[in-house]
Amino acid sequence: MPTVQRTVSTTTPPSRALPYLLDFENAVEWDSGTVSCELLSGDGGPGTVWHNVSKFAGRTVDLDYTLESVGDNGFVIVGRNETTTSRDTITVTPEGSGSSVDYRAEFSFTGLGRWLWPLAMPLLNKLGNDTAKTLKSALDRL
Repeated sequence: MPTVQRTVSTTTPPSRALPYLLDFENAVEWDSGTVSCELLSGDGGPGTVWHNVSKFAGRTVDLDYTLESVGDNGFVIVGRNETTTSRDTITVTPEGSGSSVDYRAEFSFTGLGRWLWPLAMPLLNKLGNDTAKTLKSALDRL
């Protein structure tokens, strides 16, 4: 299963960083690939669903993300479409007066994507690097 994981340090404390990230509509600010993200249903707790549109490898990708679980220091959100599932785990821990944010995305593919994902790994890694930069920048602005 292809996995992309990055950790960033920010000056923003967990008490501000976690709620910001948990409001997944903010992904347009911190996820370098996200073009739009719209709340479809729910109150922000488990079961809440967002429609996310991203650009990846020059293509538009639509995923519906469902908030699977929320804990004291993070959450798991799962995005799905016909060919892709992305299980994202975001953990925010105190680091000095700021935070350390760990973002882990695990991908699974169906159809032809099951066989071609190794070719996409360099692009997924670039997306991870770009998102680490925009994530840090967005959090530091809070």
